[in-house]
Amino acid sequence: MNKNILKLAIPNILSNISVPLLSTVDTILMGHLSMIHLGAIGLGSMVFNFIYWNFGFLRMGTTGMTAQAYGRESDEDISRMLKLAVFLALGLAITVLLLLNPFYDLMRYLLNVAYEQDALVFEYYRIRMVAAPATLCLYAMFGWFFGMQNAVIPMILTIFLNLVNIILSALLVLYFDWEIAGAAWGTVIAQYSGLALAFVFLYNRYKSYFEMAIQSFKIDWESMKGFLMVNRDIFLRTICLTSVFLFFYSQSSKAGLIVLGVNVVMLQFLNWMSYGVDGFAYAAESLVGRYYGANDDTNYFKAIKLSLLWGGVFAICYSLVYAIWGTELVEIFTDDDTVILASIEYLNWMLILPIVGFACYIWDGIYIGQTASRSMFHTMLLSFLVFFIVYYGLGGIESSAHNIWIAMMVFLALRGVLQSLYFVIKKKALR
Repeated sequence: MNKNILKLAIPNILSNISVPLLSTVDTILMGHLSMIHLGAIGLGSMVFNFIYWNFGFLRMGTTGMTAQAYGRESDEDISRMLKLAVFLALGLAITVLLLLNPFYDLMRYLLNVAYEQDALVFEYYRIRMVAAPATLCLYAMFGWFFGMQNAVIPMILTIFLNLVNIILSALLVLYFDWEIAGAAWGTVIAQYSGLALAFVFLYNRYKSYFEMAIQSFKIDWESMKGFLMVNRDIFLRTICLTSVFLFFYSQSSKAGLIVLGVNVVMLQFLNWMSYGVDGFAYAAESLVGRYYGANDDTNYFKAIKLSLLWGGVFAICYSLVYAIWGTELVEIFTDDDTVILASIEYLNWMLILPIVGFACYIWDGIYIGQTASRSMFHTMLLSFLVFFIVYYGLGGIESSAHNIWIAMMVFLALRGVLQSLYFVIKKKALR
């Protein structure tokens, strides 16, 4: 089982690490231009992340349902999942593009975007959203590959598109002086390049499923209804999650450019931890879904136990890295002395963040593999409500800039605790 976990987790970790590497490079490029650019890249990223993360069910729901079909050895269901996921991704992308400007107006208000940052934030957002069809289709295809117990193709795709992204962004920013637009166009070109390569892999490696999926463009609406019912709860759960981060950025912006700059950097630390630990969460999705679908209780419980163990070990490693090299890592992101000095007192949060937060990421993978989307939503909703109770109970950002981090730690820890309790009580009966 350890070999099976590592076989899936290591490619996932390698590919996942390249994801925060992308936002890290963009943050570094903007952080060395000015404090205004640093804050703008953080706010701009949050605007489109609010959209993309909320459609994360395209990957998560597809993984769980495809993995269960794989466990049942149902070729028809496997190909049907591929068609449904890609069809839904394209429909959502068109909707997003039609609502481009109204959505930004809402986000600008919610994020407390400062006047001097507004033009930069909108420019970054507007360009990045051109990649919506490619990004959402990649979500669906990644989920399908994971469900097929294949973590190598997503690894190659993620590393490829992020290398293209990093090279193009650096070239357009540093040599062509496109500033924030250069970082955005680098991402758009990389996303479409990655999508093209994904279809090449799909056709070459899974030709029979691909041909079954395109035999008819007619959609099985009954199957789509079932797919949407599972994904509805994942969507609602993700709305709660993204709302917490949206609120985090909003309050940071409200506190001023220095606090915003510091928290943009600190959230990069959180991203590195989450994407690393998510390697084992993705392994749990694939294995738990497979053994759940095959009704193999022995391997089902073993996969859960060992995934949590590996996630905990990785979390400790992250804490040690942040404890030893925290200040040096901050200096990579920005050369603004004010932000660097202000960040020192926030680094203590980074030491406990991985330990407090790792369990909820692993449990997410377990619940997704079992398609226990309703329980995922319930635990997230409770944690979401407690987040705001804690934050305002402490007096909010006006009382202390650290209150937002206290609330975040409680949010992450409570999610893990509630998910553990739900599983202890319901086990395979989770829905």
